[in-house]
Amino acid sequence: MNTEHHWITTPVTADVLRGFLDLEATAHGLLPHRLPARARRQIPDDQLAVAEAQPSGVRLAFRTRATAIELDTLPTKRVYQGFPAPADGVYDLLIDGALAAQATVAGGNVRTITDMFTQSAELSEGPPGTARFDGLPAGDKNIEIWLPHTEITELIALRTNAPVEQVPDSGRRVWLHHGSSISHGSNAAHPSATWPALAAAAGGVELVNMGFGGSALLDAFTARAMRDTPADLISLKIGINIVNSDVMRLRAFTPAVHGFLDTIREGHPATPLLVVSPILCPVQEDTPGPLAPDFDGGTLRFKATGDPAERAAGRLTLHVIRDELAGIVDQRAADDPNLHYMDGRDLYGETDYAEFPLPDEVHPDPAAHRRIGANFARLAFGDRGPFAAETG
Repeated sequence: MNTEHHWITTPVTADVLRGFLDLEATAHGLLPHRLPARARRQIPDDQLAVAEAQPSGVRLAFRTRATAIELDTLPTKRVYQGFPAPADGVYDLLIDGALAAQATVAGGNVRTITDMFTQSAELSEGPPGTARFDGLPAGDKNIEIWLPHTEITELIALRTNAPVEQVPDSGRRVWLHHGSSISHGSNAAHPSATWPALAAAAGGVELVNMGFGGSALLDAFTARAMRDTPADLISLKIGINIVNSDVMRLRAFTPAVHGFLDTIREGHPATPLLVVSPILCPVQEDTPGPLAPDFDGGTLRFKATGDPAERAAGRLTLHVIRDELAGIVDQRAADDPNLHYMDGRDLYGETDYAEFPLPDEVHPDPAAHRRIGANFARLAFGDRGPFAAETG
């Protein structure tokens, strides 16, 4: 701990956190979750268990005059056996909505994935660390600390050199979003630069991000969690994980989408609800999954391994998914005027791919996250978009 300041310790509680659905008390502190406990008990694999505990979109929010802030955490980092360890996750500090400082926490637990296909892993325990922010401007200011979207983060202690107050209610609308690893933030440079975070900032809304890497699979427990989460705006980005994991055929997919929407509507009968189909992903446009890692050339890429001829038997591709989603929304919108559809290629399509290719053939790079976020903000939150703010 830095001893140059007179520190005030503020308990980390729900009052200073945003973007979570549940908090778990651990031996060290608090672990934010993006699925409630009931849903977590139904999770069938480690991939989703890890993804929902990685706090994409979760942030501390408070008001203070502090010029120095410390946050003690215990990160759990993920590495793949045989590959270099990724850089430490980034903590973004925003002042009045603008990125002002960044920090990392070294050490912590390390979860080593020993098999990319089964996601089997080994855990090595390590010590907590501290994210430090110093030299902040004096005066009252609203602070947000966005937690790393790539690391499980147990929150231990918050220290400041001036008192902390709750942020007054901004009155901003709450946007609840569900999607895949792209929504989770794969390859985004830092947590406030995932495309949903960028779109939320541009749209002036409070984000609750239920983007789960590899796990946007129309799970009923996810639908129930969304049904029970307060929200003013809801979006669902559906399709890429269903194709690349090859978990459904068309016969199962269509009623699963209907069931997911039915469940959400039980809790949000008239909330603007936007269904978004997959962004462009050339390896999966016309070739079914499953995806497989491809290490040719020494760089991890993904390739689709299905047979395009089996589309006639109900195998799913991104083209099939988009056509089906558009038809489902068109059918339901006759009785649900607040249900809308967006083609994901309007967020990232052919011209975007030419400018910002997918590094591993699936996940956008930081520049593409910015493009997707800007396009979503324009199309969804713009004057004629389904999430446009009411005027008058």
